[in-house]
Amino acid sequence: MTHDDEGRSPDGPPVGRRALFGMLAAGAAGLAAAPWLQRGWEGVLGAASQADPTGLSGLLPNPGGFRYYSVVGSVPAKDASDYTLRVGGLVERPRTWTLPELAALPQTRLVRDVLCTDGWRVKSTPFEGVLLSDLLDAAGVRAKGKALAFTCFDGAYSENLTLEQARRPDMLIALRMQDRPISHQHGGPVRLYAAPMYFYKSAKWLSRISVTPEVIPGYWEQRGYDIDGWLDPEDRRDRAA
Repeated sequence: MTHDDEGRSPDGPPVGRRALFGMLAAGAAGLAAAPWLQRGWEGVLGAASQADPTGLSGLLPNPGGFRYYSVVGSVPAKDASDYTLRVGGLVERPRTWTLPELAALPQTRLVRDVLCTDGWRVKSTPFEGVLLSDLLDAAGVRAKGKALAFTCFDGAYSENLTLEQARRPDMLIALRMQDRPISHQHGGPVRLYAAPMYFYKSAKWLSRISVTPEVIPGYWEQRGYDIDGWLDPEDRRDRAA
C-alpha cells in the first residue's frame, strides 16, 4: 500500500498520521534547520524505502521537496535488467515493454507544479517520458475499452483513468523526473505522470496497464479520494512544455 509521495496514513484511525506528525515535529524541524544533515538525505530515503515497514520515512524532510511514503514494508528495486511494463486487457496487440524499449520511443517533456492533497507543492518539476496515448495506439484499443487500470510492482497500489483522460497530451509514462532517471524512492524506474491531476493519480512503480470496459476505482479512490483528482482550475494547465 503506497500513497505516492504523499504522507497520508492509509488504514486505521485518521489520527494516526496527524499524531505521528506531532510526535516527530521537533525532530523534523531540527533536520530541516540543519543543512549538514540534509546532505545525502535522498540516499537515506532510498535505503529507508526498502527497510522501513512503518512508512515513517514519508514524514521526514526531503531536499527535493517530495516525501517518500510506503506501508508495504519493502518495495523491490528494478532497473533495465529486469523491469517490464505490460499493456493488455481490451487491446488487439498486448505487449510487454522493456525499459530500453520505452526509452527508445519518442519522449515528451512536461514542466508543471506537482501538488499533493495534503497541500504541499513542488514547483516547476520536469517529467519526461512516453505519451500514454502512444502506447495505447501501439496496442490498439478495442471498441469496448473505456478506461485504464494501472497496477504497480509494490503489489498493492492501483490507479485509473478514463480512456479520454489517458489520451490527453499531458499524460505520460514517465522515465525521467527533475532531469534524471526516476529513482526508486520516487517510483522508478517507470511511473505514471498525470500532470493535470493531484499527485496520488501518478502511480509509482508502474508494472501493468490494462484497458477495461469501465473505470475501476484505485487504491485511494476506494478510500474516499476523488475518482478523477483534477487540480483546481487555476492550477490546471493543458499544454506540454
